[in-house]
Amino acid sequence: MNQPLTRDQVRCVDRIAIEEFHVPGIVLMENAGRNAAPIIRRQYFAQTGSAGGDSEAPRPNRVVVFCGSGNNGGDGLVIARHLFNCSVPVVIAPTRPDGPTTRDAATNFAICRAMNIEQADPASVALQSRDVVVDALLGTGFSGSVRKPLAAVIKRINAAPLAGVVAIDVPSGLDCDTGKASGACIRADLTITFVATKVGFATESAKPRLGTIHICDIGAPRQALQRALNE
Repeated sequence: MNQPLTRDQVRCVDRIAIEEFHVPGIVLMENAGRNAAPIIRRQYFAQTGSAGGDSEAPRPNRVVVFCGSGNNGGDGLVIARHLFNCSVPVVIAPTRPDGPTTRDAATNFAICRAMNIEQADPASVALQSRDVVVDALLGTGFSGSVRKPLAAVIKRINAAPLAGVVAIDVPSGLDCDTGKASGACIRADLTITFVATKVGFATESAKPRLGTIHICDIGAPRQALQRALNE
C-alpha cells in the first residue's frame, strides 16, 4: 500500500503499533535504520564504485550522518551502526554532543559511542567531495522555520560538493504535509521515506528537494497502517 500519509497519520501508525500491537518503538527504529542502510550501500558503495553504476566514477570515501535530537536522529544512528558493521567508513555528527533527547535515539547514540564510531561537530565537520551525507536532522514532525544554528548546518550541507545527500524520511526543513520548504531545507539526491510517501511530496515545491524516493518498511503491522488511514 502506498497511499500518502499526513503527519498525523504517521504518528498514528507509530502509536497504534506501539500501544496496541506491542511493538516497542526501538524495534520500529531499528527496522527503519537497518532497512535503510542497505539502500545507501547499494546506491553509493556497490562494487561498480559509483552512485550511478558508472565504474569510472570514484567510490565515496565515507558517510557523514547528521543526527538531530529526536527519533529521526535515532534512525540515522541505526543507519550509522549498520553501515559501520559493513566496513563503510562512518562519522556521526549529532546536533547535541551528548546525544539525542528521546529514549530510543539516546540508546542508539550510546551504542554508537560504545562501538567507537567517529563523532564530529555538525557545524565544523569538513565535508569532502567524496562524502555521502545522511540527513537525519528533522523528521515528519517539522513545520514552520528551521531555527539557528541548525539552519546554518543545512545550508553548509547544500553548499558542499558531495557524492550524494540522502534524506531520512523527509528532507530536513520540508513540511511533509504542505510540501513547503523552509528558508533552510535539504536538497536530497535520494529520500528514504518510511511506511509510505507523505502527502506533501506530490507538490511542485517539494519535488526539487526529494530526489529519488525509496519507500522503506519499518515492520509496523499492516493493520496499524490501515487504521491510521481510516481514522
